[in-house]
Amino acid sequence: MTAAATFEKVEKVYKTGPFGRAGVPAVRGVTLSVPAGSVFGLLGPNRAGKTTLVKLLLSLAWPTSGTVTRLGGPTSARASLGRVGYMHENHAFPRYLSASEVLRFYGGLTGVPSADLGTRANHLLERVGLADRGREPITRFSKGMVQRLGLAQALMNDPDLLVLDEPTEGLDLAGRQLLRDVVGEFRQAGKTVLVVTHVLNEVEEICDELAVLVAGKLAYRGRLADLLATGSGEKKPLEHALRGLYQKGAAE
Repeated sequence: MTAAATFEKVEKVYKTGPFGRAGVPAVRGVTLSVPAGSVFGLLGPNRAGKTTLVKLLLSLAWPTSGTVTRLGGPTSARASLGRVGYMHENHAFPRYLSASEVLRFYGGLTGVPSADLGTRANHLLERVGLADRGREPITRFSKGMVQRLGLAQALMNDPDLLVLDEPTEGLDLAGRQLLRDVVGEFRQAGKTVLVVTHVLNEVEEICDELAVLVAGKLAYRGRLADLLATGSGEKKPLEHALRGLYQKGAAE
């Protein structure tokens, strides 16, 4: 199976101190592939390196060493960014814009033809339950509404790779079901979803495979079912499985 993203022996050190002489390692020797057509979870405690990997994938940062590919090519090939949808954990939309204007703006940035922007924006506002609020400035929106708008923004360019960073933050039950429905549609279409989250039940419900980072290193990569399997044939809770990986990774 081809990969939607790969990380090969990736190291990332952030320079600190006077003249950048000191360094803080964020990712340490990570080799990882995200299969095309999968719903792939990326988990780990705080400061595990998850956000750094996403930045490397989206060309927001560059590896200190190693290689990263995106949709079959190097991340230096900016054209492939137009095939990626990204839903950020904390949206920084200009608060004076309306929901429709936000979608048109970000759709234009990802290469959506100008003639299609209005149609796509209207369709997605309806899809995420904001059709009646499209002309309102988002300064009036609740956190959950902004999160729904963030999902619509990530879908504007009909991406082949959808990256969701803590996507359920602020969503109610209906919003979480909407998110699961969208992920299911991507799976059926053979597209790839990368989910970065701390919400364990979401991982169990939607992810086929996952990777676990601890202290910048890869602690696990494989099928969710294999991680949860026990010698007796029973299924262990995901929380218990992760706790063991976190403890082992922190001790190394």
